[in-house]
Amino acid sequence: MIHQWNLTIPPLTGDEPRRAYVYLPDSFQEDPSLRYPVLYMFDGHNVFFDEDATYGKSWGLGDYLDAAGTQIMVAAVECNHHPDNGRLSEYSPFTFRTPQTKRVVGRGRITMEWLTRAFKPGIDRDFPTLPGRESTFIAGSSMGGLMSLYALLAYNHVFSRAAALSPSLWVSPSRVESLIRSSQVDPDTALYLDYGSEELNNHPQQLRLLGRAASLLTEKRIGLDFRIVPGGEHCEASWERQIPFFIHALLYGRDCPAPSLEG
Repeated sequence: MIHQWNLTIPPLTGDEPRRAYVYLPDSFQEDPSLRYPVLYMFDGHNVFFDEDATYGKSWGLGDYLDAAGTQIMVAAVECNHHPDNGRLSEYSPFTFRTPQTKRVVGRGRITMEWLTRAFKPGIDRDFPTLPGRESTFIAGSSMGGLMSLYALLAYNHVFSRAAALSPSLWVSPSRVESLIRSSQVDPDTALYLDYGSEELNNHPQQLRLLGRAASLLTEKRIGLDFRIVPGGEHCEASWERQIPFFIHALLYGRDCPAPSLEG
């Protein structure tokens, strides 16, 4: 079951409405005493429904979780669609310049403050969550992947695990490295990190950035699942195919069933 409603993010876009989505496993209807770990995701409009997705193709995450019987909630909010780099601004913890030399003011910290101080408490209040850090995860792709890495490191008291698919490390490689070096994370912290081989063919410099980030993350003793995805591209259809891998990584070792990677 996927719940939908409109909300506002006052510190970012005032009273402008955005769509929020929450996936709740069907098992809750059979046993209302159940409580679930929660995966927070960026670009919520791309997560569940093709008709809401920016380019007409979503991840179809709800269909996958239903079919796999995975016992996890997913909470996601639509991004900022403003043409003045609204999404880039909200999904970057750093101020940077685009390849077109446009300056983008990073408001990622504001985004995460709202998510952790306003959105998450509301989800914990209104839905059957396991609210603790050990049951709270975050994931995203591209700029959302960068934000997921940032959230795991800078808000480690909230999130124990994250999935960063095709993260936009190019935004500021030096500050990404500084973020990793300076982070203080609990020993159970885990990260799924991937990048598509076709993406690397188009942007070969990313391989060096990924390798450097992976090395620093390993030095931090973060449990790292790092993949180069054969044939992987920078699009929703490709990220959809990685769902079994990152869901397995997020739920690995937990009591709730993780999807099998066999077959």
